[in-house]
Amino acid sequence: MPKHKKDASSSSSDSDDGPVDRNPPPDKKAKTTQSTRTNDKEPTWVLQGKKLVKVREFKGKCYVDVREFYEKNGELLPGKKGISLTPEQWRKLLSLGDEINETISTLC
Repeated sequence: MPKHKKDASSSSSDSDDGPVDRNPPPDKKAKTTQSTRTNDKEPTWVLQGKKLVKVREFKGKCYVDVREFYEKNGELLPGKKGISLTPEQWRKLLSLGDEINETISTLC
């Protein structure tokens, strides 16, 4: 007489799957809300996704760092894509804002 295989769809309390977490894990992605300041040790604002603006000190000098970050082992780390501006360069960029906005309006 042939042996009957156990029905795969039947449930059993002998399952070794462990407990089932019905709550999804918290989202580790950076906030996508524009100009949101995060609670970080460095003043940080989210531009979009993992593109952040940080004011940080590097080798004793202050910089405005506009950079794309990546996630490794649950931690956001700075990537190669980005630019660090001195406070003087940042102020110059801000002073060009109106002219840049006008050019964007005509070209884009």
